[in-house]
Amino acid sequence: MNPDRVLDSFLEMAAIESPSWHEAPMAAYCAEKLAEMGFTVTFDASAAETGSDTGNLIAHLPGTVPGRIGFSAHLDTVKPCAGIEAVIEQRHICDDVTCRMAEVVCSAGETILSADDKAGITAIFEGLRSVLESGAPRPDITVLLTTCEEQSLLGAGALAEDALAWPENLPAATPEAERDGCFPLFVLDADGAPGTIIMGAPYHWTLRARIEGRAAHAGVEPEEGVSAIQIAAAAVAAMPLGRIDECTTANVGRIEGGVAVNIVPAVVTLMGECRSLYEDRVLAQRDAMTRALEEAAARFGGQVEVAWELDYPAVMHEPGDAIVAHLEAAAATCGLESRHATSGGGADANILGTKGADAITLGIGMTNFHSVDEYIEVADLQNMARYVEAIIAEYAG
Repeated sequence: MNPDRVLDSFLEMAAIESPSWHEAPMAAYCAEKLAEMGFTVTFDASAAETGSDTGNLIAHLPGTVPGRIGFSAHLDTVKPCAGIEAVIEQRHICDDVTCRMAEVVCSAGETILSADDKAGITAIFEGLRSVLESGAPRPDITVLLTTCEEQSLLGAGALAEDALAWPENLPAATPEAERDGCFPLFVLDADGAPGTIIMGAPYHWTLRARIEGRAAHAGVEPEEGVSAIQIAAAAVAAMPLGRIDECTTANVGRIEGGVAVNIVPAVVTLMGECRSLYEDRVLAQRDAMTRALEEAAARFGGQVEVAWELDYPAVMHEPGDAIVAHLEAAAATCGLESRHATSGGGADANILGTKGADAITLGIGMTNFHSVDEYIEVADLQNMARYVEAIIAEYAG
């Protein structure tokens, strides 16, 4: 791992504006870098479904020993991301026990930094370069960089079911190398220091409800109206929301409706979500929110249409799983402490696990992501690149 190169690479990527649906410049940059490393690079047809200006990037490199692994990250960022100015500074980093000085890369304060997920891409690229430069053995390697991850994993969701199959025109390292079926795919896209293994991430259901009441003049004949806003308020008040249990959450995040202050509102649209690591619990929460809407509409004499959509399923790993054991061994090789964690948010692994990969998400050290206070320690950028290199060596051995 080249410490100067990994930092320079991250700063280059951070300067490329790539909000969701506009990832083409970042995709072109990554395609060029992967091609320089000898990868065969293709783009899929997902743009027609996602609305992005580019497809998902899928790159392949034959190995020198049997086996196959993959690395994944996403090309898009949240906003504000125009004109990112990355600053390197010394900062006090404190946890529950100690405080220390650390060199960090942070935003100058007007934008995000985009460590989510350009730090992940940086680590993948530097780990690959180090392996190739050293001539160390390697299994077949797939790199998947997705679009629109920040939009409920749209890019991964639009990935064709056979997209991760090994291309027929690209020979594997040996006839015994795995060409299809599940293969280990490491998604670099979570908080937590390098060595963090995300053992579970939840089911995610999105709610959209249309509540209909009856309009009337609010000052002349309010009794003739049925307030859709009042129905919505009663429904939300009756819903279990927030932290439901240790692995289940729910939220109503948006309500729109009404025309004017002197008109009893006839229509309101309400949007929300529920999440859980366990299917029975997320379905119970979904039913409770639906029931609250239906009962409120009946109570006030209105109507409601409720629509739920599963954005992505849960992904769960157990401590004894082979992929976890390999990750722990790789972490030990490069001096990192393995830590198991669960996440309340989804990542591409939630979907890629249904598309031919044994997908697992790894922490990369990004902190305060999705905010102008985002930062990442320089040491974490370097350690994550070492981790990628060690993972490749672990599966080559």
